[in-house]
Amino acid sequence: MFDLLLTPEFYLSLLTLTILEIILGIDNVVVIAVLVNKLPEKVRRKAQIIGLSAAMLVRILLLFTLAWLSHLIKPLFHIGDFAVTSRDIVLLIGGLFLIYKATVELIEFMNDSPDDEHEGERTYASFTSVIIQILIMDAVFSLDSVITAIGLAQHLTVMILAVVIAILFMMIFANFIVRVVDKYPSLKILALTFLIVVGIVLVVEGLHIHFDKSYLYAAMGFSLLVNILVLI
Repeated sequence: MFDLLLTPEFYLSLLTLTILEIILGIDNVVVIAVLVNKLPEKVRRKAQIIGLSAAMLVRILLLFTLAWLSHLIKPLFHIGDFAVTSRDIVLLIGGLFLIYKATVELIEFMNDSPDDEHEGERTYASFTSVIIQILIMDAVFSLDSVITAIGLAQHLTVMILAVVIAILFMMIFANFIVRVVDKYPSLKILALTFLIVVGIVLVVEGLHIHFDKSYLYAAMGFSLLVNILVLI
């Protein structure tokens, strides 16, 4: 264990995996930011911490149950030549839920009158319902995160440290996203659109159609840059 800490490979692997975990966690952070935005301001930070802490615990538990996780990618049944796995089902359900949730939020946001934006008149979601939705999406996003960790790192210690560091980084980052999304309506529209696209990608991956997410992040990054330039 301690010999591992003295090797440069350990730190290189940890750095690489932490960066990848942060990138893969962007979707998770945006989902939490949008859902938490439906809560009163005084409890938003609490919901963020609970949501991201749950995401960290789910990832660590999955890493400790590697044998069970391996069964998720084994075929449950076949539809013709198409092998259906537990992972496919989770991605399909999670993707469809994300598309539905983001679309409903987008429609509600577009239909809100300017008078409804005043803090005193605003209708808030219940804390429990928001936490439940966050936990559902944590489970979906944790699968790809953990599978990536297993594929890149050989030691459980490296995987767990990378997950913990990435989640701690996202806890700081999430609060900033929530404030920005709440302050600039155009960015909320962009975030909800991003979540719809992410939901579509999850469904597509559940159908065994590979999609390079770097194109998605590049497109959304460009859109974000344009929005920032307009706001400036």
